[in-house]
Amino acid sequence: MLDLWNAIIIGIIEGLTEFLPVSSTGHMILTEHLLGISNDKADTFTVVIQLGAILAIVVLYWKRVLRLFGIRETNTISTSGRTLNLKHIIIGILPALVFAFLLRDYIKDLFNPVVVVIGLVVGGIFMIIAEKTQNKVVAPTLDDITYKQAFFIGVTQCLSLWPGFSRSGATIAAGMLAGTSRSAAADFTFLMAVPIMSAATGYEVLKSYKTFTSDDIAFFAIGFVVAFIVALLAVATFIKWVGKLKLTYFSYYRFALAILVILYMMFGGLE
Repeated sequence: MLDLWNAIIIGIIEGLTEFLPVSSTGHMILTEHLLGISNDKADTFTVVIQLGAILAIVVLYWKRVLRLFGIRETNTISTSGRTLNLKHIIIGILPALVFAFLLRDYIKDLFNPVVVVIGLVVGGIFMIIAEKTQNKVVAPTLDDITYKQAFFIGVTQCLSLWPGFSRSGATIAAGMLAGTSRSAAADFTFLMAVPIMSAATGYEVLKSYKTFTSDDIAFFAIGFVVAFIVALLAVATFIKWVGKLKLTYFSYYRFALAILVILYMMFGGLE
């Protein structure tokens, strides 16, 4: 049953984890299984409410979003003389959009605790490797990111289609390997998330809306709004840590969560 309290709980989890390299999708899948609401509609809900959290970026980074369309403050100058524009975003999101389209009939089959646990571990290892082997920073700010770096980050973003791997974890790690600063990679990740999740949400709604009931719509709306509000508060308070804390710390959390889920599964808590 799609209970409104469940929508609130999942919405809070989404808002808190969307911009951290810990996999918000993985957390929601695990939570839904714990709450006993794992089904096709719950899987659609997992995708749709992420857009609520992503919209917090549009609200808080509205000046940065406007600059993508050539509207910017006259005193904004990057160290390289470049300016991040829509072409960077398109180059960054295109690989994942193509890959998601090709695998559209299989992705939801991966929405289960076992796949999430593997994704948490593998993604955590990838983040540690990136932290240990990162290249010299040649793009300290968002505007210093090149098209080549944007493409590399975009290709690596395809790994985030694996539930548990984490979109922000994959892209921040990729940025560090490509020579961007941790904070620049994080900011680029947030901006790319807007069109990516808008496309994913639009696809899910068009595919499933005929099966929705009035109760389903209320469930989705509550989760969407809660995710937006919590993400707004999260981004405004502690999201700056993402650009400063080492990815290794987030990896340790991922490993600990994976161990807890495995132990819980061993005792029949999750299927």
